[in-house]
Amino acid sequence: MSEKRDYYEVLGVERGASQDDIKRAFRKLAFKYHPDRNKEPDAEDKFKEISEAYAVLSDEQKRQQYDRFGHAGISGAYSTEDIFRGADFSSIFREMGFGDDLFSRIFGGIFGGGFSGFRATSRRGPRRGRDLEARVEITLEQAAFGATVELSLNRLEKCSRCGGNGAEPGTKVTTCPRCNGSGQIQQRTQSLFGQMITVTTCPRCNGRGKLAETPCRLCGGNGLEEKRRTIQVSVPEGIDDGVYLNLRGQGESGRYGGPPGDLYVLVRIKPHKHLIRRGTDVIYEAEVSFPQAALGTEIEVPTLKGAESLKVPSGTQNGDILRMRGKGISGRFGKGDQLVHVTVTVPKRLTRKQRQLIEELDRELGKKRGLFG
Repeated sequence: MSEKRDYYEVLGVERGASQDDIKRAFRKLAFKYHPDRNKEPDAEDKFKEISEAYAVLSDEQKRQQYDRFGHAGISGAYSTEDIFRGADFSSIFREMGFGDDLFSRIFGGIFGGGFSGFRATSRRGPRRGRDLEARVEITLEQAAFGATVELSLNRLEKCSRCGGNGAEPGTKVTTCPRCNGSGQIQQRTQSLFGQMITVTTCPRCNGRGKLAETPCRLCGGNGLEEKRRTIQVSVPEGIDDGVYLNLRGQGESGRYGGPPGDLYVLVRIKPHKHLIRRGTDVIYEAEVSFPQAALGTEIEVPTLKGAESLKVPSGTQNGDILRMRGKGISGRFGKGDQLVHVTVTVPKRLTRKQRQLIEELDRELGKKRGLFG
């Protein structure tokens, strides 16, 4: 499949569906598209598709990542193997009476082949740090010309006392006796279709494969401590409202020497006092009087670079648009313009003299128009 469908659509559930709803939907579809039951040519592909959707949506962290960033957030953070890690396929298929040979045939290539049964494996050793999300507000001028803004946040970083290994300075880190350093515990069960191997995280070392002889006093043995950081965020020229900037490596530090996560910064543009953005153009509403519109005038208008003079030609009509070329925002296909929407104002109250003058003008214009214009 060249383009992946939305995972919620694949399982036929709403975005706010509970874990029970997601599991129920997957069981129903897995039974329907089991390749040994369904002989349609695309049954196996559909089985893979629903299995991937379930693997992501049944994991809270992966689901949050997907809800924020879509398929890019999954493919950018997990390998194909990691997408399936931790999902409880074994128990579901055991309940449904499916044999473990199914995953050997369909997913064997993903996990290197040669295994007996689907392995609900877990992460081992150093772990990638958690991705973070933050928000910055910028002005329209900063969005137009680019800027560097500061962002303060709390994040977990490598413990300054133990250096991230989780052990009190001067004490040792030893191999976990429960898993012999593998970080995983294998459990073998027999089903009607053969042997099922389930691999789970070692509960003693939490998947690390090592144990601190004396846990660090500062971090409690997890190798991380919370720190307040100020980060410089480079906002590119012409950025739009609602765009996420990905600051790689600026998320939380990974445990036990693992790589850091990323920081996703949501950019929001504050409303401008005078200008409105429309793509790469900016709009300003200008009011002129009837005499100014009729005779022509020069007015001062605000722009992204400050106030500038604009000539209003004689005969300007209400609703006319005056274009200030190149005064907009840079985009893919060049720089936009500033569009000045002209509103001709009509006074609500007139002095006696003003009324006389307007009546005289009306009579004069009426002569030139003639009876029927």
